[in-house]
Amino acid sequence: MASKSKFGLPMQMLLGLVLGVVVGAIVSSDFASTYLQPLGQLFIRLIRMVVVPLVFATLVAGAAGISDISKLGRVATKTVIVFALTTAVSVAFGLIVAGLIDPGVGLTLSTEGLVAKQVAAPGLSKVLLDIVPLNPFDAFTKGNMLQVIFFAIMFGFCLSALGERGKPVLNFFELVGDVMIRMTNVVMRYAPIGVFGLIAFTVSRHGLAVLLPLGKLILASFIATALLVIVVYIPIVVGIIRIPVGTYFRGIFEPWLIAFTTCSSAAAMASNLLASRKLGATKTISSFAVPLGNTINMNGTAVYMGITAVFAAQVYGIELSMVDQLTVVLMGVMAAIGTAGVPGAGLIMSTIVFTQIGIPLEAIALIAGVDRILDMIRTSINVVGDSTTALVVTRLEGELGSEKLTADELA
Repeated sequence: MASKSKFGLPMQMLLGLVLGVVVGAIVSSDFASTYLQPLGQLFIRLIRMVVVPLVFATLVAGAAGISDISKLGRVATKTVIVFALTTAVSVAFGLIVAGLIDPGVGLTLSTEGLVAKQVAAPGLSKVLLDIVPLNPFDAFTKGNMLQVIFFAIMFGFCLSALGERGKPVLNFFELVGDVMIRMTNVVMRYAPIGVFGLIAFTVSRHGLAVLLPLGKLILASFIATALLVIVVYIPIVVGIIRIPVGTYFRGIFEPWLIAFTTCSSAAAMASNLLASRKLGATKTISSFAVPLGNTINMNGTAVYMGITAVFAAQVYGIELSMVDQLTVVLMGVMAAIGTAGVPGAGLIMSTIVFTQIGIPLEAIALIAGVDRILDMIRTSINVVGDSTTALVVTRLEGELGSEKLTADELA
């Protein structure tokens, strides 16, 4: 057991990250795209393979496992409120820090010839209607996570209403959830190789020099997310959750590192569920909040959208009014809700925010050069927000630390 803890998955992934940087700086981009990029693409495909059934099974089990319907409503309401508040605060942090650092001021990078595909912002009625699937199986096959989540919560709610008659089905979904967590853990054994391939390809394609002209953007993103943890998360841990800060950081380290190195909150979900349970969240609440937050709670992505909006506006000499900044906050919350937990999704969703406040979309192509670094920062904060919310809601329900982990969870 000692040897396993000394060189467990987090250390293996760090090694893959370091080797990826070294190899990527040596090999040609053609070699990397032919031989190394497929290693990373295989990992992403494996994660996408498990994420839909994992989210569906754990959400059904989490919703149905709360036998008291009124409690289910309370848990759902508290979870969504915490998600919305922290996401709005995160966008504001991005705007404030970017306004202080001015990451786009004085930047002389040419935008000539750069193009970015425009993503039109759908109307609010369409956004709400699209949450409801016409065919749940179609939502499963297409990986439409909002529709999968809606159906899973509805299914779990109705299953809970059946009482004792629904227990066999609840047991089935709990077992399926355990199987999918085990499958995710098996997939994660390949993660160090996948991280190596992804990082090596990124470095070989863009080179380390791409970081220099956009260093202020990366710095602004790092500072904003660090301040979010210090100013928002730590007071929540101390004042609401009431666990030692050191215990909290040790508990979230593994899912944070998985998300940081893979740029995928979906890859970290199984580890995040276990981390939340070890820190004291109940199984039902963590099984409800973490999968739900995997899709609609993107605090790191929200920070990123605030930072990049100010950066792009400064590059083009556009003054953002207070109304524009409020628009960024609102659109950032809505865009974060629809951002999939896979690498690079935040960059695409930023086009919605840019379109709303009149920023040329060519700025997206500028940001794309360093988006892998920004993705690592924002995704790692996304998963921290999910586990923190599970702990907050468990504490508000008066159940923190009330359940012991089972042998299956520790396996």
